[in-house]
Order: sequence, then C-alpha cells, then structure tokens
Amino acid sequence: MAQDSYDMIVIGAGPGGYVAAIRGAQLGLSVAIIEREHMGGICLNWGCIPTKAMLRSAEVFHLMHRAKEFGLSATGIDYDLEAVVKRSRKVAGQLSSGISHLMKKNKITVVMGQARLAGKGSVAVKGDKGEQTLSSKHIILATGARARELPGLEGDGDLVWTYKDALTPPRMPKKLLVIGSGAIGIEFASFYNTLGSDTTVVEVMDRVLPVEDAEISAFAKKSFTAQGMKIREKSMVKQLDRGKGKVTAHIETGGKTVKEEFDTVISAVGIVGNVEDLGLEAAGVTVDRTHVLTDEYCRTGVEGLYAIGDIAGAPWLAHKASHEGVLVAELIAGKTVHPIKPGSIAGCTYCHPQVASVGMTEAAAKEAGHDIKVGRFPFMGNGKAIALGEAEGLVKTIFDAKTGELLGAHMIGAEVTEMIQGYVIGRQLETTEEDLMHTVFPHPTLSEMMHESVLDAYDRAIHF
Repeated sequence: MAQDSYDMIVIGAGPGGYVAAIRGAQLGLSVAIIEREHMGGICLNWGCIPTKAMLRSAEVFHLMHRAKEFGLSATGIDYDLEAVVKRSRKVAGQLSSGISHLMKKNKITVVMGQARLAGKGSVAVKGDKGEQTLSSKHIILATGARARELPGLEGDGDLVWTYKDALTPPRMPKKLLVIGSGAIGIEFASFYNTLGSDTTVVEVMDRVLPVEDAEISAFAKKSFTAQGMKIREKSMVKQLDRGKGKVTAHIETGGKTVKEEFDTVISAVGIVGNVEDLGLEAAGVTVDRTHVLTDEYCRTGVEGLYAIGDIAGAPWLAHKASHEGVLVAELIAGKTVHPIKPGSIAGCTYCHPQVASVGMTEAAAKEAGHDIKVGRFPFMGNGKAIALGEAEGLVKTIFDAKTGELLGAHMIGAEVTEMIQGYVIGRQLETTEEDLMHTVFPHPTLSEMMHESVLDAYDRAIHF
C-alpha cells in the first residue's frame, strides 16, 4: 500500500508537474503526483500536441495543392475532417500513455482526483475511491490554466467553440469568426482557413500576434491576408446573437458597430489560472488575477509551497513550465539552482507561416534605453528556402550597439520554430555579435539566414 507521506507532492500532471515529479524521483525523493483529469495535462491532451498534429495535416494539404510547382501531379485532393481529428487524438493519446509509463518507471505514486491544501504540509484528495490525505514538507502547485470566457461569448459546443471544441469539431465551418489573434487564435485560424473556411480574425489590439515584434506582425498580417483571411485589428466583438445554425456577431471598430453572420465562432481571448477549490486563500497564498504570485525560485511565500507553469503567470508556455519543474525539484533536493531568465524563453506560433521569437522586440529595446543595431535577412535570399519552395519569410536580429549583446531575435517563415533555439542558446550563453559572426553555419540550410541577419546588423551581409 502506498505511503501517505512523501518528500514531494505535485498537484497537476501537465508538463511542469510531471517533469517536476520525474526529476524529483531521479534525485532520490519519494514523489506523489495528483491529477484530476489527464496525465500530461492540457498541453499534451488539448493544447500543444494535438493542435500541431492538426496543423501538420493542414500543411500537407496545402503542399499537395502546390504539387505542380515541384514537378509532381496530384488530382482529386481532399481531406477527411474526421480522420484528421482521429489522428490528432491518437497522437495525444499515445503521449499521454507515455507519461503514465514514465510515472511507473520512476516509481512515482499517481493519485487521480481533486486536490486541496488541507493545512501545512497536507493535501486532501477526493477521487473515485473516496478521500485520502497525503503529506509532505514540499508541495508544488502545477494546476495549469484554462481558456478565458468573456460574458456573452461563452462556448456552447455548437455555434461558439472553445479550444477543446475546435480540436474535435462536429463539422467544418463554412464561415468562421476567430476572436483573438494570439498564438491559439491564429493557429486555429490558420488550420481552418487552409482547409477552406472563410475566416475572419478579430483582434482588440492594434495588430495581430500583438506580443511579437511589430515588423513581424505586419509581415504575418500581409501573409494571412494573401491566404484569404480577413483581419480586423483594433476591433472588439461586443455581442453574439445565436440563432439556428448561425451566429450574428456585433463587431465594433473605431466606435462603429457592424453586424455579420457566421456559422461558427472560436473564442481565443486568453487564459485564466486554475486556482479555484485549492484552498489557496486559507493557506495564505497570494493570487493576482487568477495567477499565484511567486519569487524567482517559484516559491509562493508560504513555507514549503511552490507554484510552476501557467498557474504562476506569464510566459504561458509548456517549456517554461517544464524548466520550472526541474528547478523546483532540484531546489527541494538541495541542489544549487539558477533562476529562469524570462527574456531567454522563446515563443513559437505554428501558423502558416510559422512565427518564433526570443528576447526584446525592437520597440522594447528602444524603450529600455538601448542604442541598437538591427539586422534583417529575407528567406528569398536563401538557397535552401528557394529549393524548398518556401521563399516567404524574414529573420530579424537586434543587438546593443555598445556591447554587442543579442537583445532579441524574431522570425517568420518555414521551420522558424526549430531555428529559434539557436538564438535561445546564444542568449543563454550571453553571446555577442562577434561570436555569432565567427560561427560557421552549414550550407545549404535555412539556418544560414540567422548568420546573415547578424552580419546585416553590422552592414556585412553577403547574400543580400
């Protein structure tokens, strides 16, 4: 029978939670992990992984229509939405079962149920087998987040979809409205638009992908528009009138409201932390706008209680959560740890074309008082990009003019979500422009554009 007392208890089995549990077990700690729904959490089951599987299907569909460009012949090109979704769910299921295997391999006790802090060092769990209490000096909150739903714009599973509905669609939308142009909204807009939906994106900010560099956002908007998307910036959906098989959206732009009918709406207006029913207030945990406040070591201020991942605030990224999981497990085990540098965490959006970035935007660098040098290199100047038939894109780098520090890197184009890690490593190692200039990049690769962008910042670009 499993013991009731552990060296470490993790609440939530998303990327941050299960990684924390595994790392703790590797360090010789006895670990229990509590999960109320799915091993792997939202990211693996309803977020990062299944969306990428669907987007891959859309990418292949798009390429099939371009067969003639590559000297190939393909006729009768079509898709089976049910099969696309089935593949996506199979991928998610495979990885979820893999997490369960890792728990067994590392001798981690898995408890399925709803957890609640029940006094210092104590967690009460209510599950199918009744209630039980676990204890530990170290408890990690990793309960993640869920989609934000605005009053009047709530999902209903029929006409108005949340991300879960969009991942298991009952039909292919003919005329689709996507509310919000962050990563989630734009990825769904890209998927459905590629498969033929007449897609409109409404964004309250002054540009799509508002957290990205303004130049990249503008490039993305131009590309999305060329693909047939309708982009409405500085606009807000004030009301949705739901009828039989249709939704009338009241869209306000510049003080004027227009009504437009759609058969499907996807709401992607941000996330809220899963902080309810955890006993946080009674435990003395500070919560600000649904997110737990922590220090640089993920400590909540309550002795022995930590928070990682989406519940602990921005950036809301699975890889950030995983790294925090390792950090906290090692901290608990008495290891020397280093705080995460949020400015060195990359953000990736898997739309078409892909978008990736790390560090400061050009505007943020100027606002911070840096005298900057900016380099750019277009995909059309790269041999590999041309050979791939992917000549649309841009690599942009930003340096401090005095020190040569790489302040930020921003990309749009094919496979940039893979390329960005080169700059991430550069940021982590405090690389300067000289280091990057002296690095030999393999040819022919897309990565050569990373080199050329650096060279361009110092008026030394060779191929453009």
